[in-house]
Order: sequence, then C-alpha cells, then structure tokens
Amino acid sequence: MLHGSYKQTITKKYKREDTLMRKILTATLLAPVCGILCATAALAEWAYSGPPYPNATIQTNDMSLVLQCDRISFAPNEYEQSQDIVRKNGLTFRFLVNGSQEVASFQLGRENSFVQIVDNYPVEIQFSDEADYAFVLDQIAANAYLLMSMVDQDVSYAIFDLKGSGTAIRSLRAGCRELNLSSAPMEAPEGVVYCGGGGIKRQIEYVILDNTSDEWDARVTINGETQRAMTSYSYFGNAETPKDFVVALLAEDGPELLIFRNGNENWLELGDYRYDQCN
Repeated sequence: MLHGSYKQTITKKYKREDTLMRKILTATLLAPVCGILCATAALAEWAYSGPPYPNATIQTNDMSLVLQCDRISFAPNEYEQSQDIVRKNGLTFRFLVNGSQEVASFQLGRENSFVQIVDNYPVEIQFSDEADYAFVLDQIAANAYLLMSMVDQDVSYAIFDLKGSGTAIRSLRAGCRELNLSSAPMEAPEGVVYCGGGGIKRQIEYVILDNTSDEWDARVTINGETQRAMTSYSYFGNAETPKDFVVALLAEDGPELLIFRNGNENWLELGDYRYDQCN
C-alpha cells in the first residue's frame, strides 16, 4: 500500500458542506510519491469492449478496474482489501495530474453509493447519483493517475495509470448512449437461444434488465424455467480473462453461465458443457 500526506489543501466542495464527496483541489501536493508511482502504477493499456455490454477496463496480473455504464468493479491485490472496503463501506478516488499533485477526489460512503463484493473477490460500486459517477469518469479521463485509497487513513489499495483512459471512456459513453436509445430490456445479441450440452440437453435464454433496485439485474431461463441472476464482467478476478468472454451470469439457484461472442458466433459454457446458438 502507498503512504502519502497532504499539504496546502484548498477545496471546492459540491453538495452540502458536511459531506465529503466530489472535490476539486488546488495547490495540493502529495509527499514525494512520484518514484513510487513510477514503480507501482498499474502499467497496462486501457481497453474498451462495445455493446451489448460496454465497459472500459485496465487489468494487470494482480488488480483490475472495470468501468461500466452504471457501476465500477475494482479488484485489489488481496481479498482482505475487498473485505476492508465493504466493511468500512467507503473508498476514496484520488486523481493526480502528475506524480505529485492531486487535483480532485471523490469519497464513497453510505449516503452516496452501494458497495458489495461480487464473485467472491472484486468490489462492485454503484453510485446513488448519476452526476457523481459522471464526475468520477470525467476525472479518470482527464488525469494521469488514479489512487484507490482508504477512507480513514492516507493509504492506497492501488494506483492506476490513466494514460489512454480518455479514449476508452469516450467510447464507453457512446456505447452506453447507444444502449439507452435501444429498446428495453437489453437482451442477448439477436435474441439468441442456446442449445446443446452434450450429455445434458438444455435450451437456455437470458435477459439483462435496464433498471433494477437490487443486485439481481438479469433473468435466466433454462428449459422454460426462469430465475433471477446477477451479472459479472470481472468474473475471473485477477486471472487472465478467456478470449471472447462477454459476461458471467450467476443464477440465484446456483448455475453459473459464461457468455462468449466472436463476431456472429455466440455460445455459453455451463459447467463442463458448451451451448451454441440455435436460432
């Protein structure tokens, strides 16, 4: 974890004065961290994946950050760090214009976000106010480094290099607008139905909902029986994501479906079986 300190902080606060949320900072210097940043920042390229599940991602061998249309998924180095974030129900996004100057920050808390662990590892963050998420995306796109820091002490869980994030976020926003203009709910590409499974024959369909009040943001239908499911775009955590992977669907009663797409070819994996498009 990275330690640092503040000096000469002047803040312009948004929303009510007693809430530390969005902040624009001027003349804020961190104790010399440039050398640490250069050595520990996540040195990887930002990538964008388009509809039907737009996301902008940066991933290394030990941590990842996934930006979606309405939420963020963050996988720190250790599971204990994910537990710490959820236990405190807090996390601070700190934005650096270079290796030593912090220019903005956003502090998560119970009043402005919902934080939970998904897939037994990554932390998923949902913002209560769309303007707060827009602020975070704007700062990621505009700055050089992002520190994901503790809320109660000046220690960072992770540092991400933001080079290339502006292009990825512009693409993300365009993809999200495209989804908003399309008919709801969002369905599998071309209304795909999956069949097959070798020794266990199944017909499988799914739908991802646009607006939900809880974590059950999808529905999975297997042989005519429908159940709730959660989506996960960071199912593999810090492990390498398989080629052509789109999303994982974690059904309420246990089945985990891994959705894949390559051009016009659609398939999913359920247990040891593969199911291919059959409509």
